[in-house]
This record gives sequence, C-alpha cells and structure tokens, in this order.
Amino acid sequence: MAVRDIAHVELYTHDSQSSVNYFTAAMGFTKAAEYADHDRSCVLLRQGEVRLVVTSGPATSRFLEQHGDGIADIALTCDDVAATRTAALAAGALPAIAMPGQVAVSGFGGVRHTLLPHPGTDGEPPADRAWTTVANLSSTVDGRIGGLDHLAICLEGGSLGERADFYGSAFGLARYSSEYVDTGGQGMDSIVVRSESGKVTFTLVAPDVKKSPGQLDAFLDRNSGAGVQHLAFSVDEIIEATREFRAKGVEFLSTPGTYYDMLQERFPGLSDEIADLRAEHVLADRDEWGYLLQLFSRSPYERNTLFFELIQRRGSRGFGSANIRALYEAVERDRLAVE
Repeated sequence: MAVRDIAHVELYTHDSQSSVNYFTAAMGFTKAAEYADHDRSCVLLRQGEVRLVVTSGPATSRFLEQHGDGIADIALTCDDVAATRTAALAAGALPAIAMPGQVAVSGFGGVRHTLLPHPGTDGEPPADRAWTTVANLSSTVDGRIGGLDHLAICLEGGSLGERADFYGSAFGLARYSSEYVDTGGQGMDSIVVRSESGKVTFTLVAPDVKKSPGQLDAFLDRNSGAGVQHLAFSVDEIIEATREFRAKGVEFLSTPGTYYDMLQERFPGLSDEIADLRAEHVLADRDEWGYLLQLFSRSPYERNTLFFELIQRRGSRGFGSANIRALYEAVERDRLAVE
C-alpha cells in the first residue's frame, strides 16, 4: 500500500492564464502539455522533478468558492493502487471524484489524492488524462527549481495527531519529526510525515487552541478549513534563484536587519555570505547534518491562501523548531504589516 512519489500537484484557479504566466515567466516552469474537456481546462507545467497542473473551468467552481485558489489534488504514485485505496478507506478516507478511469480518495479539507501506479513514465505527462503534448521534453526540465522538498498542510487545531496517524495507516507515511513553537501569545504544533522512499514529505501544522488566534487561524478562516499552505521548492543556489525570481515579479517576505546581526553570532561559518542573505532576506538554520537556507513568497492569490518557499539544503535533513519558527515569524510579521 506504500506510496512512492508525488506524481503531480493540481492547482485550481480562477485565472488560469495569470497563474500559468506566474509560474512560467517568473519562476521558470515550462508548459509541457494541455488537456480540455467540457468542464475543465488544464495546463501541465514542469521544472526539475516538479509537475504542476493548473486547472480552471466549471469543474473547479465549488472548490474555488469554498477555498479560493489553491491545491485541490496531491496525486500519489503507489505500488498497488487498489490496495492503497482499500487501506485509505479503512483509515477513514472517503471515495473522491477523479478523472474518468482513475481512483481518488479524500485527504484533508477539500484536497483529494489521485492514486496512480508506480513507476510513472519519465518525460511523459501523468497518466490520469489524455494530454496533448506542447513541448518536446526529456525526463527533466532544467531550471532553478529542482524538486518539491515538501508540502506544508495547515490543519484545524486539535486534529494534528489524528491526521498524522491517518497518513501512516493509509499511505505508509511515517512520522519523521515533531515540534511545538511557542511565540508567547500564540502557539503552533507540527508533525512531519514522510514516505519510505523520501519522495513524499508533508509538514502538518495546526494552531494551539489554548493560545490566542494567529496566522494559522487566519489561514483556516480564509481557506474555509484545512488546506495546503505552501509548496516548498528545492533549489541549488537560493541567492541566485531569489534575485532572478524577484526581478521577474515574485514578491518575497521581508526579514528585519536585526535577524542578520544575530545570525552572524549564531553561524560564523556563514560570515562571508551574511551580506547576500541580508540583501535577499534569506533565512538560515543549521542542524547536526548541515545548513538550510529558505525564503517565503507572498501569496499571488486574492484570498491569500497559497504561497511558495524556496529551500536550499546544504546537508540539512531536518525540519527543526528554528526552521518552523522562522516561517511562523516571517508570515506573522507580514500579516501584521498588512493589517
């Protein structure tokens, strides 16, 4: 029943052309294939190992009305589709609407999981619909983005452990780490679950219901429940990627200068890079294996539902409390500035 990889993630959007332009013109994705039927229009985008489907049309209207622009499907490849479906239903999932001839189950909020056989075919569109290829593609499409490091999923307070157990029973995603972040008046729990292959990583986060409402509560309100908060794209050189994406229109969250004054003391090994990190507002952390550099975008969508992360791992394997706190504090600063 184990899942192996993420076949693709599917974004439902009110404005397909604007979303496609954002990913291609600003973030370097390539349009690979198209699909259309009576109630949906889909564009498959590729970069590195990432496959992103952008979909609009009548079939998306219910999701968009409730949740706004966001990820509606995290499609997973499985050793045995039928056995995985059976395990997911036994763990509490419900059958979900899928493309004709495909199998899907509910995940969280309005997000489903289409289940596809493993392995897929390198260089070919996902085998879930009759795509029309629009580009001559090799197995990968080179660019700044190499892969999908993880997906961050925001859940209702009090549901974190139950949902982590569900992903273990349904898909074989084991608990990798857990952290609690206390920012004084607010709090956030997190559990990271990961496939044995290492190709599927979900960072599950939820607000502490005993604390004051904060940014996660605000996301849950805007999204009308649980949803994908952000996609984390892996890059080899975050400074160069950030400069390029920023110049092409991607807006990133800012970081106060005092952060970099303290960073100099925390990580003297990064002293030669502090000026570049400061200029691009890139955050840094370290675990026992190495460094991690990261930066978060603002949401390009009207309801401020989905945003993106660039992450460069220099040996780091973890999702320590400092990393999770960095995200929380960066988004909180931006939220308070907007308000």
